Amino acid sequence: MKNDQKSLKENYQLKTRRSMSKGVNVPSHDSVIRVMMMKSGVCTRLASLAPFSLKRQHCNLPLLSLNKSRKLCSHSYKNDQTNVNCYLPPWFSIAPMMDWTDNHYRTLARMITKHAWLYTEMVVAETIVHQKDNLDRFLAFPPEQHPIVLQLGGSNLDNLAKAAKLANAYGYDEINLNCGCPSGKVAGHGCFGVRLMLNPKFVGDAMSAIGANCDAPVSVKCRIGVDDHDSYGELCDFIYTIASQSPTRHFVIHARKALLNGISPAKNRTVPPLKYEYYFGLLRDFPDLQFTMNGGITSIDEVNAARRQGAYGVMVGRAAYNNPWPTLAYVDSSVYGAPGTSISRRQVLEQFQVYSDSVLGQYGPNKPSIRQLVKPLLHLFHSEPGNGLWKRKADAAFHRCETMKSFLEKTLDAIPDSVLDSTPDTNSCCSEDTFADIYGFLPPPYKFREQELLCV
Repeated sequence: MKNDQKSLKENYQLKTRRSMSKGVNVPSHDSVIRVMMMKSGVCTRLASLAPFSLKRQHCNLPLLSLNKSRKLCSHSYKNDQTNVNCYLPPWFSIAPMMDWTDNHYRTLARMITKHAWLYTEMVVAETIVHQKDNLDRFLAFPPEQHPIVLQLGGSNLDNLAKAAKLANAYGYDEINLNCGCPSGKVAGHGCFGVRLMLNPKFVGDAMSAIGANCDAPVSVKCRIGVDDHDSYGELCDFIYTIASQSPTRHFVIHARKALLNGISPAKNRTVPPLKYEYYFGLLRDFPDLQFTMNGGITSIDEVNAARRQGAYGVMVGRAAYNNPWPTLAYVDSSVYGAPGTSISRRQVLEQFQVYSDSVLGQYGPNKPSIRQLVKPLLHLFHSEPGNGLWKRKADAAFHRCETMKSFLEKTLDAIPDSVLDSTPDTNSCCSEDTFADIYGFLPPPYKFREQELLCV
């Protein structure tokens, strides 16, 4: 079974690469809707879904240099044809995290890794629609942050379509819909986030609306279930319904279900057990789709272990924020096989100082504070000598410093030169077989309920 599944997946990936290398244009999903089924004793797969447009291509071109202009991608950027929009695939991505993955953190992350895919914080569609005169505050980003994905949240089709159209001017490389957030404000009062998993037909309509109003590919980030709706079959129904009714070909799967019975979002990240076997089951049953694994991954070793077993991509969340140096410094060399970074943390801080002081030199209502700019730096020396003293000095310096340069001058003497000047050890990443036996635990192959699903 494993060899047959691997062969199917390799054939699909080969055909995809050939099509992309030839610049094939696939008709828009609005022009043709075609659903065909193929079943076999090995696996059940989607043979043909709603045709979609290859709106972006992944290839081996370098990212924009950090030495180039830091002008934000705003409305003036939408007609800039110098951005090739051609990057390595999203084999590693950093999860969207509210109050964390803002412009400042993403700038720091891009200084450490050139190839990881970055996600914005979730932006509610209504916010974009009602802030049309202040869009840069929510959507603008420096061009060197490519490849970057905008995550939208919402449950109103009209507003999701309008938000996608407004965001299209900013040149995001993908637009993602949040179907996984269990927060009470989102899934409860907001009636979106993970609650959308209970209505897959609506999500399919939403993805069609988003895709029809942007030039970028679209994707969905979801859990494996909600409350008692947590069977593998129900997850597959969700995936199939969306893929058959929209141009969505990429799903980010958080391998836990969500509990909406009052537990906190933090407990929703730990209490429901991880079921990676569901993720690998999706790889088997939907080889024509792309799935990124999310949830519980804390190291590059685990990322590579998942990819060795067939994972298309892996998304890392809090580990990339709370321990950015050992997590992100090995992405380019270990995950992508690209030349590894030889940059030190001192050099990263020098670059970040230039960025920060240029931002602080701007005037206007959206000017950040020194504390906001320093926030993503606070974990850069996690578990290193001097980290505790540096954080105490940082807390005191917030009240006295008005520039990043002065802040670093007053605090960095707490960190030994050996830590500041060390570069990532290319030999430090070992091999783990975290998922070596996963195919022995897969759920039974998905059996399509074609007529029932298509008539919902």
